[in-house]
Amino acid sequence: MRDVTEKGLQKAKELEKGLEMGVGKGLNFLKEFKKFASRGNVIDLAIGVVIGAAFGKIVTSLVSDLIMPSISLVAGKVDLAKLFIALDHKSYATLEAAKAAKAPVLAYGSFLQSVVDFLIVAFVIFVVVRQLNRFTKQGPPPTPTTKECPQCLSNVPLQATRCAYCTQPLA
Repeated sequence: MRDVTEKGLQKAKELEKGLEMGVGKGLNFLKEFKKFASRGNVIDLAIGVVIGAAFGKIVTSLVSDLIMPSISLVAGKVDLAKLFIALDHKSYATLEAAKAAKAPVLAYGSFLQSVVDFLIVAFVIFVVVRQLNRFTKQGPPPTPTTKECPQCLSNVPLQATRCAYCTQPLA
């Protein structure tokens, strides 16, 4: 009986030690996350997401309020955003009427509007990245002043004929 109790106590101590290690790992994880989240890159990313969302709204408004009406005027005063095909082969007066009747529709007009949205956003991102690349161009990489020893992989000066660490002759 005493043997069973000792084994139970030993198992309980092992379990407690495992829990302590788990809690310690959890605390380390939280510390790492805090360090990661407080870095500038994460904050820059968050700012980029917020600005991107606002920019997306501006582009959507530009497309739906200015560009698509201009295209509609050229196309014969047709509201392109409301173009659709009813898949149940019935005739509906408007897209809203088809949706109210719960008819399956291909709303290709709103798809065209989304494509124009995407093209504008992609073009603006292309221009911004291109300008950033122009500003961040750097000169050629610096010329190396050391070489690697083939025997011990230590860095030695370029003019060295023997490795200072393993005395291997260098070519």
